[in-house]
Amino acid sequence: MSPGKLKKPLLALNRIIGHSSAKNHISKPKIGDIDQLDDDRAKKNIKKLQEKRAKEYQLQEEKKLSVQRRTDEEKKWHEADGPDIARRYGTLEEEALAPVKSLQALVNDYQNIGKAVSFRARVHHVRAMSSKLAFIVFRDQIEIVQGVLSVRDGVVSENFVRWAEHITAESFVHVEGRLQQAPEEIKGCTVHNMEVLIESMHLVVPLNEHLPVDVHSIDHVEMDSETHQLESLASTRVRVSNRIAFLRTPTAQSIFRINAGICSIFRRYLEDKGFIEIHTPKLQPAATESGAEVFRVNYFGRTAFLAQSPQLAKQMSISADFGRVFEIGPVFRAEDSNTHRHLTEYTGMDLEMAIEQDYHEAMHIIDGLMKEIFKGIYVKYRKEIEIIKTRFPHEDLVWLPETPIIPFKDAIKLLNDSGWTDDHGRPALETEDLSTRAEIQLGKVIKEKYKTDYYIIDKFPSSVRPFYTHLDPEDDRFTNSFDIFLRGQEITTGGQRIHRPHLLEERMKKAGIEPLGMQEYLQGFEYGVLPHAGCGIGLERIVFLLLNLGDIRNASLYPRDPKSLPEHKEVTGRLPHPEADTIKYSYDYDHGETGLELPPVEKLIVNYGDATNTSWLDERYHVWRHEQTGAAIGYAEENGYALVMGNPLCDPRQYQLVIRAFLQDMRHRKDLRPLWLLVSSDVEEILGSKLGWRTLSCVAEERVSVDSAKKVAKKERQAEEAGVIIHEVPIGESVPDHIREKCDKRIQDWKDNRKGKRQVHITEVRPWIDMEHRRYLWAEDKNGEIAALCVLARLSPENGYQIKFALDFPGSPNGTIEALISAAIQMLAKAGVRNVTFGAGALPEMVTSGHLNGMRAKILSHTYKTICQQLKLVNKSEFREKFGATNDLVYICYPFMGLGVSGARTLIKFFEDEM
Repeated sequence: MSPGKLKKPLLALNRIIGHSSAKNHISKPKIGDIDQLDDDRAKKNIKKLQEKRAKEYQLQEEKKLSVQRRTDEEKKWHEADGPDIARRYGTLEEEALAPVKSLQALVNDYQNIGKAVSFRARVHHVRAMSSKLAFIVFRDQIEIVQGVLSVRDGVVSENFVRWAEHITAESFVHVEGRLQQAPEEIKGCTVHNMEVLIESMHLVVPLNEHLPVDVHSIDHVEMDSETHQLESLASTRVRVSNRIAFLRTPTAQSIFRINAGICSIFRRYLEDKGFIEIHTPKLQPAATESGAEVFRVNYFGRTAFLAQSPQLAKQMSISADFGRVFEIGPVFRAEDSNTHRHLTEYTGMDLEMAIEQDYHEAMHIIDGLMKEIFKGIYVKYRKEIEIIKTRFPHEDLVWLPETPIIPFKDAIKLLNDSGWTDDHGRPALETEDLSTRAEIQLGKVIKEKYKTDYYIIDKFPSSVRPFYTHLDPEDDRFTNSFDIFLRGQEITTGGQRIHRPHLLEERMKKAGIEPLGMQEYLQGFEYGVLPHAGCGIGLERIVFLLLNLGDIRNASLYPRDPKSLPEHKEVTGRLPHPEADTIKYSYDYDHGETGLELPPVEKLIVNYGDATNTSWLDERYHVWRHEQTGAAIGYAEENGYALVMGNPLCDPRQYQLVIRAFLQDMRHRKDLRPLWLLVSSDVEEILGSKLGWRTLSCVAEERVSVDSAKKVAKKERQAEEAGVIIHEVPIGESVPDHIREKCDKRIQDWKDNRKGKRQVHITEVRPWIDMEHRRYLWAEDKNGEIAALCVLARLSPENGYQIKFALDFPGSPNGTIEALISAAIQMLAKAGVRNVTFGAGALPEMVTSGHLNGMRAKILSHTYKTICQQLKLVNKSEFREKFGATNDLVYICYPFMGLGVSGARTLIKFFEDEM
């Protein structure tokens, strides 16, 4: 299309946007009251932020200085002590570690007393007694052992002691010394009667700063003066939030040894009973339990659910004639229960078995299994249990050789006879489930009557059981199901399942479950299945109750509850290039710091930039710098206009300050008319609301969320069949010279092929600039010819990467460019990048915003649509939609009476060029 054909729509555009003449320039466009951007509140907020950021950087510098001081002091002490003693302490630099025995093994063998020992352990705590004596407390999993470091001629110097006193807790050290009998009981350690006389000690994994919550304090308990009970100084939430620190404690180490022991006994016992282990899918086509919420997940455009139990798959396995099966695996429950006994993900220990006469066959196997677990844990893990009791006091579990099996009706009677009522004063009912409070009270009653912490309640009401539970043939208000209780709380639910397909469908419909969504499950019953029964046991629930841990989260390695997995917002202080932090720069500037250098634009782009900002590296752009903040704004001079591109590069809270300074400079020093293009809603709000500029959007950043990017399988397959091979350059490596030469030649071929074609663009094809912040992929055809090139430019952490160039060279096989872009997105996904943008793309219709409305807006939209269709501006967007690109609007802003025909022509001339 020739420029002449745009005359009519441009003249119409000119009339709409501010004046009726066809003059090229307006003498004084009304930029607005720039002083409106001089906001005292904003200044105060920035000042607070400056001070906060300055403290953060000061703390970081102090940490660096502290490490350096430590290194210098160690060197000084070594020089003062001489080589014989100096070799006995210090920091080891080599990666290889000397083979040693575990400290646990050494202290658990009394024959080692008096012998030389060599071990590696963490420093749990350091107690400096004097310049000549320090106690270094070592930790190795469940064992805490005291080490004695005392000055001895030719072995330990005062400098050695002083060096050891400054070791940061949780550092790993290699120790050589002698194991000796402790002169008196050591109460603060798990090993009370032995200690290590230290002869040499070296840091092998030093920590340069303390943990937010150290292991010593997170495991510390004190006696409450009123209740006389041990209480932890760290709350459950602190233990969850600082999980690694808690898991290092002997208490946690003991808990999870017992956790593993339960699984081991469970597996061994059932295998001896003829069970085989299975592994069932955790993605289900439908919800599998009635009365419980489910987690929905996107399964290739369809809805799937995380399994609430392996129940259905277990039953299908019985239908497949496995006979007896079990599984240990994750279970998901999307219940918003923020209690001490609920998790949204826990470990289920499930079993299922065919039965011959009665579901009590399964009950008796499960009962035997539970008692085997209790017996095995108390025999094998007695030391771990005693360690746990020091933090979570409790009595050993009591159970009987013959477990009490109490019908639900009788249990309700026992509960009501004890005087129990609910919160409304009502007794328990035979047809309703037991509340947690009722369970605990019933446990007390049964403990008093039967002298046991472990019992079974049989024949639960049908109203509180899943749809697949077999009804009691004598009374269909109840079921052939049972619960097993420990210390007054339920640890497992079991029972017989319905195995007749027509009965199962009836129960599903009553439970509100659509049978059509469960065809695979129902098919197993239609094919014929024996009567069967089983149970599901919550591993964490057993551990929590067995060890009296107070909260089930203490029994889960990495607990998941409704408050887990909080959304992580980008932290502005964590910039990829902290040396290019505009907040810190402005603080230094305001405080008269000498020798300040403006942050490089390339680093500002990586800290704060979006796709448009990367165009500033082209030669036709000028980059204006703000002396006070180090911020940057890129613009091009065209026909008396400043075509400003994208947001300022600075912390968003500095936008007003920077924009104000820039516009003043454009007015007084350059006398350029500003047209501000492709800005985010934050900048559009400042220009539109504060300065009264007219704003509109006909362009959007076309972004792809890496996690939900669409597949282009057909195109990838075409490229693969044509012999296309995709290469990428690893992070930190540069593109080889011979590849660059081949790419340059193909880029020239691409340009030559495009002669006579018009393209709207804001940047030149210059792939090899700022290579530090770019990543490269290219495709070769079967002849080794480069068929396509993809260049990725790094943006701010929020925006991820831009597909800066995606060039499909002449003669490339079908699907090459799609396959290359798909490979680029997958590469970014592996690197943990969440977002990628193709850059700006034209919208099919204009969106008007500030100070543009009514008939004027309608005519302007119609004119834009005409131009868009004539220039085929949306072709790129249609291509990008293949990968799941979505639109994030960016805005064009201009002052009142500041555009006109001249401005419109300038824009067209700037964006449209021969290539």
